Amino acid sequence: MTRWLLPALAALAMAAPAAARPARLRPEAPTTTVPYPAGMVSAADPRAAEAGVAMLRQGGNAIDAAFATLLALNVVEPQSSGIGGGGFLVLDDGHGNLLSFDGRETAPAAATGQWFYVDGKPLPVPEAIPGGRSVGVPGNVALMASVHKRYGRLPWAALFAPAIRLARDGFAVSPRLSNFLARASGTAALTGQGRALYYDAAGQPLAAGTVLRNPAMATFLATLAAQGPKAFYTGPNAAAIAAAVRNAPRNPAPMAVADLAAYRAKDRAPVCMTYRAYRLCGMGPPSSGATTVFGILGLLQRFDLHALGKDNPTSWHLLAEAMRLTYADRDRYLADGDFVRVPVAGLLSSGYLSGRSALVSTERTLPAAVAGDPPGAPLAQADTVTADVPSTSHFVAVDKAGRAATMTSTIESAFGSGLMVNGYYLNNELTDFSIVPEQDGRPVANRVAGGKRPRSAMSPTLVYDPMGRLRLAIGAAGGATIPAQVVKSIIGVIDWNLTAQQAVALPVLFAPGDAVFIEKGSNLEAMIPALQALGHADVRPREMPLKTNAIEVVGGRLAGAADPRSEGRAVPQ
Repeated sequence: MTRWLLPALAALAMAAPAAARPARLRPEAPTTTVPYPAGMVSAADPRAAEAGVAMLRQGGNAIDAAFATLLALNVVEPQSSGIGGGGFLVLDDGHGNLLSFDGRETAPAAATGQWFYVDGKPLPVPEAIPGGRSVGVPGNVALMASVHKRYGRLPWAALFAPAIRLARDGFAVSPRLSNFLARASGTAALTGQGRALYYDAAGQPLAAGTVLRNPAMATFLATLAAQGPKAFYTGPNAAAIAAAVRNAPRNPAPMAVADLAAYRAKDRAPVCMTYRAYRLCGMGPPSSGATTVFGILGLLQRFDLHALGKDNPTSWHLLAEAMRLTYADRDRYLADGDFVRVPVAGLLSSGYLSGRSALVSTERTLPAAVAGDPPGAPLAQADTVTADVPSTSHFVAVDKAGRAATMTSTIESAFGSGLMVNGYYLNNELTDFSIVPEQDGRPVANRVAGGKRPRSAMSPTLVYDPMGRLRLAIGAAGGATIPAQVVKSIIGVIDWNLTAQQAVALPVLFAPGDAVFIEKGSNLEAMIPALQALGHADVRPREMPLKTNAIEVVGGRLAGAADPRSEGRAVPQ
C-alpha cells in the first residue's frame, strides 16, 4: 500500500526591503516574448476565470488576473484554496525573465519535531487534520502583495472587486462544492461559523444551485482591499487566527500573533530543465514539483514515447517505472531548503538521471524502487512519510503582452482544518510535514520545525519551445497526484502531439511506490493485464482527485485547457 494515499485520500512588510531583493532570475536560456491577440485565464471554476479576465479587460496584466482569480476561487471554491492557505507562483514577466515565488505556509515558532504527538505517540493523519495543530501561518496574501507591488498594473483594491461581489451578492453553489460539503461535513461544519454558512437548519449541506452569500468574507475582503496586507497579518484578523488555533475545538495549538507578523513570502530561483529541446521551468523547494516532474521526464528522455504512442501499455509502464524511482527520491530528499540541504542540482544532473534511467526497462519491472544517491545528497537521511491530502486549485493567466503566470493555491484537504476566520477556512497544511521526525534513528528531511515550510507536491510549470517561445503554462490540483497529472499532460503535448485540452483529458497513472494506481473508468483499465505481464503485481483502478488547468500557444494564439473531470474552464479576454 503506497504511503502517499492515506485513508483521508511589527507591522509586516510583505517582501524584503528593496535593497535586499534578489535580482531578476533568468533560466539558462532566455525566453522570447511574443504578443498575442488577446489574453486568457484558465481556472477550476468559470466564475473565478471570469474574475481574472475582468482584470485583463480593465487593462491589467497576467499578475492582476491571477490574483483576482485566486480571490474569487476563495469564494466559490472554499474547500480548496484561498487567503487562509498558501501557494506557489511561477511567472514570466514578459521581458525574458523567469521568476518564482513561495507563499507556502510556515509552522508556528513553538512547533517542534513532535508537534503531532499526543502522550508520546504520533497522531494518525486523519486525527491530526481537524482543528488547530494542523494550521500553518497563511502565505497567499503575502505572496500577492509582494508580487503585485513589483509586477502588477491595476490598483491593489481592483483585484478584490469580483470576489467581493460574489461574496456579498451571492453565487450558486456548484455540484462539486455541494458534494464536498456532504463528504467532508466533519471538517466543513467543525465550527458554528461553517455550519451556519454551508448547511441548512436541519444540518444538511446546501444543495447545488442554492444561492450562497458570505457577508463576513465580503466585509473582510473589502477591509483587505482598502488597508492592504497589514490587515491580514496584524490587527483583528491576525488576533482572530491565533485565537482560533489556540482555542480550537480539536487539537488546540500555541499559535501567536507574532507568528503572523513574522511571515514573509520569498523569492525563489526557478528550477529549469531541457526535455527534448523544450525548456521546462517550475518551482523548487519547499515544492517538490519541479524536481519530481522534471526527474520523471529525465528518466524517460532516452525512450521514444512518440513512436510507442499513448495507446501502448509500454508507454504507461515506462511512466510508472520512472515515477516510482523519482517519487522515492522525493520521499527522501525534498523539504524546505532553508532548513535542510536539498540536492536539487544533483537530482536533475544528466549523469544522475542517466544512471537512474538505466534501471528502467521496456520489458520488466523493478522489484523495488528505492531512493538514489544524487550528487550533494545529505548523509544518513530517512524517507519521509506524509499524507499529501488532496484538494487545492490551480489557475493560469496569460496576457496579450506575453506575460504568463501559473499558480497553485491550497488549504490542503477539503475545507482545510475546518477552522474559520472572517468567512474563510484556515489551512491544515502542517500535515504535509512528516508526522514522525525520525526513522530508525535517522532524521527525516521534512520533519516539523518552527518557521519551517512543509513540502508540497504543487507543480506550476512553464514550457518553452526550442526557439524559446512560450508553449504551455500548466499545473494541477490533487495532492501527491499533481506531478503525475502534469507529467502526462506535458508528454501528451510534446511526445504525442496532442492539444493541451486532449493532453489534460488523458487518463492518469500514479505510481508513487510499489502499487500502480490507474484512473478508474478510463481506458487504462484495459491495460491492466499488459502491465501485470510486465511485472506490475499490484495495479489498482482508483478514483483520483484530478483537476488540471493549462493554456497553450498555438500558431501565435492562446488556447485554453481545463480538466473535463472538473468544473474548470478557460475564458478568453
